[in-house]
Amino acid sequence: MKNKLFGSLLTFMIMLGTINIQAQESFYDFKVKTLSGDDFDFASLKGKKVMVVNTASKCGLTGQYEQLQDLYEEFGDENFVIVGFPANNFMNQEPGSADEIQEFCKLNYGVTFPMMEKISVKGDNQHALYKWLTQEKLNGIMDSKVKWNFQKYLINEEGRLSKVISPRTLPNDDEILEWIKTGK
Repeated sequence: MKNKLFGSLLTFMIMLGTINIQAQESFYDFKVKTLSGDDFDFASLKGKKVMVVNTASKCGLTGQYEQLQDLYEEFGDENFVIVGFPANNFMNQEPGSADEIQEFCKLNYGVTFPMMEKISVKGDNQHALYKWLTQEKLNGIMDSKVKWNFQKYLINEEGRLSKVISPRTLPNDDEILEWIKTGK
């Protein structure tokens, strides 16, 4: 009862403007860990277009790793980067440890684009980055839901959410290629 009352009071105070909850300024404000456990500061990606994709090793869409790698090899030197986030949110399709995921990606698909630590992309334990990606009140652009593995979020050079691309849309789709080349 106390938690419900506190939540209602907090919501009311936010609506009145007596409490100001600041949205994350941009994508570049986030810091995460890589699969190797190293710190990765998205500020290091300033001025680049970024594709954020939640990945899984045991999914019917796992073959997209190959196209993601091809895309990274083709455009990676042109102010574009792909950042992968393994997630086990859909039917236990990414059960592996960081070492297992890293080995799988390198051995099967030659992945060289940055892979981050395994996170939750939805639900109660949703990572702060994915809260920002999926909530208009935080990103200032749009609400979305992570529908499945390999959903793609396109971030422009200013660190703002630009587009959300369906998991089934292949990484080499014309819409994505056009966005990389022109920003549209």
